[in-house]
Amino acid sequence: MIRICEFDKLSPEEILNRDIQAEEDVGAAVDAVLAEVRQNGDEALRAYTKRFDGAALTDLRVSEEEISAAWETLDADFLKTLEMAADNIRRFHQQQVHRNFVLADQPGVVMGQRYTPIEKVGICVPRSPAAFPSTILMNVIPAKIAGVREIVLVTPPEKDGTVSPAALAAAKIAGATKIFKVGGAQAVAALAYGTESVPKVDKVVGPGGIFVATAKRKVFGQVAIDMIAGPSEILVLADGRCDARWVAADLLSQAEHDVLATAVLVTDSAGLAKAVQAELEVQLEQLPRRDIARRSIDDNGKIIVTDSLDRAVEAANLIAPEHLELCVDDPFALLPKVRNAGSIFLGRNTPEALGDYFAGPNHTLPTSGTARFSSPLSVDDFVKKSSFLYYTQEALAPVAGRIADFARREGLEAHARSAVIRCQQEKKER
Repeated sequence: MIRICEFDKLSPEEILNRDIQAEEDVGAAVDAVLAEVRQNGDEALRAYTKRFDGAALTDLRVSEEEISAAWETLDADFLKTLEMAADNIRRFHQQQVHRNFVLADQPGVVMGQRYTPIEKVGICVPRSPAAFPSTILMNVIPAKIAGVREIVLVTPPEKDGTVSPAALAAAKIAGATKIFKVGGAQAVAALAYGTESVPKVDKVVGPGGIFVATAKRKVFGQVAIDMIAGPSEILVLADGRCDARWVAADLLSQAEHDVLATAVLVTDSAGLAKAVQAELEVQLEQLPRRDIARRSIDDNGKIIVTDSLDRAVEAANLIAPEHLELCVDDPFALLPKVRNAGSIFLGRNTPEALGDYFAGPNHTLPTSGTARFSSPLSVDDFVKKSSFLYYTQEALAPVAGRIADFARREGLEAHARSAVIRCQQEKKER
């Protein structure tokens, strides 16, 4: 049963203790996988896919015929849902596109900044129990909007060597360039180093378990990564007028992900705390994944009671959750007080699942308290910024001495000379 705690009696460590670092044995196992894939390429990928996924593959790439066949098997209504979700995600992420700028307000001086897309991106999509079409939409569409030329999708196959039709349809709608039947640390290795089939990319994004997270950490520098994602989290901040059934359902929506997932209720109502505690027991028994949700709730779940909503927000900022629901009468009054959260869901009728699947904001979010300093996946993750600068000799001359003085104060004579040499009068031979 979930614990009920008083906020003022909890130490900062007890409020929510997390540790997303991989254990040493995981790190050693991932090192072995990375080395094997780097050395043996596709052969290693096929061996790991057989070992971990039970699928004996000849061709690792999903063919166009497979994508077309998958599309035909899906009912029209679900395809419409995918299209609607994709439209919402595009509409939201198109607002994130930055504009280049140029400053030319001084004579002889032009400077500015320009954005260019990353050329090749790899997207990891886990299978649990099937490859998530929602994750495909959320990761591929921002990359497409950013202008990424090659978007390589990797996801583990079923034992029969197939990928779920819903996933393939989502990939087609979102605009993935290539799809490969490989997952886990071996997929990260393939994207980072390249194999005979899988192209080497410039950045790896997407969620995954501890092996994927550890592999991403280890290949960082060889390629860029988005973030190191930990187990899923939800914090529901609710007042006493909330329906306990709704709150319990929202907590369980994350608890069913993983035994390591964390579901927390923060409330100023002791009555709601007890009602939600009881309701969780009722709803747990109705879930197909109740064993997973039960362990998550019992081991990691928590109900924190505060003496005010302001103190509840203080608790939320300390926890810095991946998902934060503000289930109160006036969520917009609390919104400016929230400093640390991956994605914020406002009001009693905005469940976290709405953001997971349909509304538009990205569901690839910072976990494990990293919302204190990082952000949801966005178009920004798929572009690079370059500054540029132009001076005429007439513009350089008045400031060259100042540049040289600055450089010499840092002990860098060559820097100084590179500025003043351009402004020295050439002596004409007579």
